[in-house]
Amino acid sequence: MMDFTSEQIERYSRHILLQDIGVEGQEKINRGKVLVIGAGGLGAPVLLYLAAAGVGTLGIIDGDVVDLSNLQRQVIHSTPDVGKPKVLSAKEKIEQINPDVNVIPYHDFFTAENAFDLIKDYDFIIDGTDNFPVKFLINDACVLAGKPFSHGGILRFDGQTLTYLPGKACYRCVFHGPPPPNAVPTCSQAGVLGAIAGMLGTIQAAEALKFLTGTGELLTDRLLTFDAKKMNFRTVNVKRNSKCPVCGEHPTIHELVEAPQAACELKPRQ
Repeated sequence: MMDFTSEQIERYSRHILLQDIGVEGQEKINRGKVLVIGAGGLGAPVLLYLAAAGVGTLGIIDGDVVDLSNLQRQVIHSTPDVGKPKVLSAKEKIEQINPDVNVIPYHDFFTAENAFDLIKDYDFIIDGTDNFPVKFLINDACVLAGKPFSHGGILRFDGQTLTYLPGKACYRCVFHGPPPPNAVPTCSQAGVLGAIAGMLGTIQAAEALKFLTGTGELLTDRLLTFDAKKMNFRTVNVKRNSKCPVCGEHPTIHELVEAPQAACELKPRQ
């Protein structure tokens, strides 16, 4: 059992008061290790809330620097951060929010070459990316390594998310693979309402905390989608696909391969 200081007890008091969390749950959070892939629109709120919650170790991987156009939605960054690596900007904010958190920045892109090394030491992975190749790469790496993860995607006014656990439906069970080149616009081409990133990112953060504490029901075998224009939320039940090329009965994907095209997607296969 961890010996919380009086300051930590005060900091985490609202968690400790929760019947489903309590001291034991907060200890699990403080011992937890979460890797957030992408410190952009989704990664920003995820990191802020996981830091505030006291997740013991937060890994952040992102190869980009802060751009002025990011600030409309990537709320962990501010105007003076323009030109700074996103992982360093995020690390600075996290340390200001909560000195308890050990932040490990990786100023790099998530690739087939580094994927397994990056995810191996973490309990839970969060996909905060905005392109197809990396989303499928994250899925395949986590499935092959047996790592739980949260998928998230946003575009225009819409968002979607699901949580993968070994033995449950994975991202490829729901989506066959990346769409043809130029079939779906990117967020930079079609735009995205800034608050949508916050809506979805906080859901992903909640999934991570629920996983670490064993509280509630995760979004496994369920795809949660929402349309913020109508503020309509919908949950679609999905099934593990026995013919899935990575987690099916006769998998054909045994090593990581990167697809060539980048985009934000939102339509599951019929």
